[in-house]
Amino acid sequence: MTGERRATTPSGRPGRVLTALLCALTAAGLYGCSGSGPSEPSPTPTPTPTTAPATPPTGVSPFTGLPAKPAPVLAVKLDNVPAARPHTGLGKADLVYVEQVEGGVTRLMAVYSSHLPDLTGPVRSARESDIALLGDFGHPVLAYSGAQSALTPLLRAAPLHLVTEGTTPQAFLRSPDRPAPHNLYLRPGRALAAAPGADEPHDIGFRFGPDPAGGTPVTTSTVRYPAARYSFTWSAADRAWRVAMDGREARATDTGPLTPETVVVQRVTIRPSRFHDRFGSVSPYSETVGSGTALVLRDGRAHEARWSRPSASSGTTFTTPDGAPLPFAPGQVWIVLAPRG
Repeated sequence: MTGERRATTPSGRPGRVLTALLCALTAAGLYGCSGSGPSEPSPTPTPTPTTAPATPPTGVSPFTGLPAKPAPVLAVKLDNVPAARPHTGLGKADLVYVEQVEGGVTRLMAVYSSHLPDLTGPVRSARESDIALLGDFGHPVLAYSGAQSALTPLLRAAPLHLVTEGTTPQAFLRSPDRPAPHNLYLRPGRALAAAPGADEPHDIGFRFGPDPAGGTPVTTSTVRYPAARYSFTWSAADRAWRVAMDGREARATDTGPLTPETVVVQRVTIRPSRFHDRFGSVSPYSETVGSGTALVLRDGRAHEARWSRPSASSGTTFTTPDGAPLPFAPGQVWIVLAPRG
């Protein structure tokens, strides 16, 4: 069975635009499963938070909970098969999303604002799930290597500033040290310069603060996909989680080991989309609108949680099972979109 394995114990601004777009695509049969498959399911009711969480203060990033100067939001799709590792620039991302793609492997979406690396990559193609996933960020820049022709109109219609090698060649380079297609890298500064209207960060529902009461002490937590495996091991020295992919330590070429302060294992429905790759494999679609359960790893403890996202532009909140806001540890956040069950 794929999905998350229990941790071991010890130790809005697109608003109406994006909502209308998604509704229109659903009605036209362009958003969701092919044929007469089900449309996006209605969110499951979740407990109302017992305490209204405070919005992030001015001068603090709503993505990391750390002081930061406002800067446009840049999302980059990254390759993540073994031949694409180690990555470059990933350690400077505010947020890292893990998404399942064809063949049961995964790709990453790195979201930058607080810090920009000189280079990030390797860059790969976009998927249908990215449209809804990025709805929380207003009008961000999305840098990617391309997409299949049937998906391109949906990407162009979405509230995204699209940057590809074809549209903005000056923002990309090919490394001679790796074979294609694992050798395409992005110059983030040039990508943002090509999209001067990109939105700056705003509240996307996350809250940061001291370690909450409760939780279970953990040393390692593992998430399994059909053909990929992630492990997060608590490092007291780093006050963060050390990431391993497929049994090997994950590193960035420019910053060393990947060490997020918070890891969120967000359990979502992963179903077939109407799109497929050039070999005929159907692209999975990760449903990030709705509600469900999650496991929040921070400060060496695991906290059972619930997530709720009523619409593609409403932000995603994480609460304790009884509805109280569940704060993250300030710092980099990884959100692992893991299969339910």
